[in-house]
Amino acid sequence: MTKRKVRSYTAEFKKEAVALVTEQGYSVSKAAASLGITDKLLYNWKAKFEAEQSGSAFE
Repeated sequence: MTKRKVRSYTAEFKKEAVALVTEQGYSVSKAAASLGITDKLLYNWKAKFEAEQSGSAFE
């Protein structure tokens, strides 16, 4: 089996990725594909960002 490389992304990158969907009207799948990340990852970031807007912390 091949081990996956764990990638980490900056908070700025995450916010920009979420902004593609929330502010610029991209679909999650198109935004994720253009950034080279999975849909699931972008959905998670979007949920965290929305939670931040409600008062939780965004990492």
